[in-house]
Amino acid sequence: MKKFFALLLAVILNFQLHSHPWKPSNYVIIDTDAGIDDIRAICLLLASPDVRVLAITVSSGVLSPDNAYVKIKSLLNSFYHEGIPVGINRNNASSAQNLATALNYEWGNEKDIDPGKAPDYLKVISDILSYEKTKITFICLGGLNSAYNAIRTIPGFSSQIKNIVWSSNGLNDIKGFNYALDSKSAGSVLKGSVPVITVNTSGNRFFYNDNLLSEIASIKNPYSEKVNTFMQSSTAKNHSFSYEINDELIPVYLHYPENFRTTPSGNNLECIAENISGISEGYLRIIKGETVNRYQVIKKFPVDPSFYYDDINPYVTEIIGKYGMEEWQSGVLACEMHRHLGVYAIIGVKMGIRVREYFNTGVDEFEVVTWAGSVSPLSCMNDGIQLSTGATPGHGLLTVKNDSPAPVAEFSYLNKKIRITLKPEINQKVAGELKELNFVYGLDSNIYWELVREKAIKYWRDFDRHDIFIIEEL
Repeated sequence: MKKFFALLLAVILNFQLHSHPWKPSNYVIIDTDAGIDDIRAICLLLASPDVRVLAITVSSGVLSPDNAYVKIKSLLNSFYHEGIPVGINRNNASSAQNLATALNYEWGNEKDIDPGKAPDYLKVISDILSYEKTKITFICLGGLNSAYNAIRTIPGFSSQIKNIVWSSNGLNDIKGFNYALDSKSAGSVLKGSVPVITVNTSGNRFFYNDNLLSEIASIKNPYSEKVNTFMQSSTAKNHSFSYEINDELIPVYLHYPENFRTTPSGNNLECIAENISGISEGYLRIIKGETVNRYQVIKKFPVDPSFYYDDINPYVTEIIGKYGMEEWQSGVLACEMHRHLGVYAIIGVKMGIRVREYFNTGVDEFEVVTWAGSVSPLSCMNDGIQLSTGATPGHGLLTVKNDSPAPVAEFSYLNKKIRITLKPEINQKVAGELKELNFVYGLDSNIYWELVREKAIKYWRDFDRHDIFIIEEL
């Protein structure tokens, strides 16, 4: 009988590993006061493909709500995640500490970010709950005022929120910083119907040791680089708190709860970090983005340049380094499906990756209407969009318009829609070159396809997806 249950458990775990390849395990809304540990926690949550950050709200605490809004927007903009909504909660603004370490360190370009134009946090939360029907985890990295008011004023909040995960030194730590930010709200939420999970360190003060910092520095993605840049800064080196792990424990708990000692208390749960070695390993997996299987047939996508044909292998490492693995793998698969390496297919890939980046989403999460039509070479853009976003006709997510063909597509996600257009000067250049090649050599000429391939490789290397598109919110 024991062998049977062991086998059943193995089957279930294996099924979970490979089922729902696109759907993350954790849909979250984050409330933050923008402490330095908060922003590292947010970097981890954004890095994991097993987490979908639906929105971020800012509230009073380490920083004032207005200052926190500037920090969070600048952080998201630096990752090109402009589509993640950020709401502001100005309750208790006068109690903000505005601690110098958090206030003076810039996490992105803060120029032209106006907190006066920020939407209200309750509207942001309400809008998300109206469009996303999956149970949501509400993560509180500061006080519980935002959670308290959402419970009181937003219809259906309590039933749609799976739990509140709060960075706090236990359920009874009434003298703790995050509890003291708003003790009335904290007391009410802890006694309410929404389960609260507290996550804390149990006194570990030297988490960011030399070995871990070296590992983080070796990871090449925007999230690890953001954390590494801070940890190497004079701001971090001059403040011992920078080397403690606090709010970053929440993303580790969401992914690897087995590293925590848990104690239930009524409807709530208190979690204390216990296996620091396991937490360090989990932290690195999260920030590497290795929390789910990214592929369905192969275990690992080849990055060795010698795996690829001679004309492209000199650029493999450069393209991956500049634009990341998501763009590389989508480009390779698009060209294999498309049966040739084409310019507009690569442009479609870059367009799809840019939109996924904009909203910080995975695949299969958009409805797409494309105006690329059904006539090549422009229509090849459709194949690139499909491979980079998972929006395929088979999933009912892609519609192709044939009237007024143009390198334009509209992407709908939750309650937002954006239009993304290839810049006219770039389209004119590309279309003109392809038209000239067709005129000189003809579509039936091998020379034509060789030259198209040559140009596609060049544009793959040279076209930065952050520079070649116009994005409009509709």
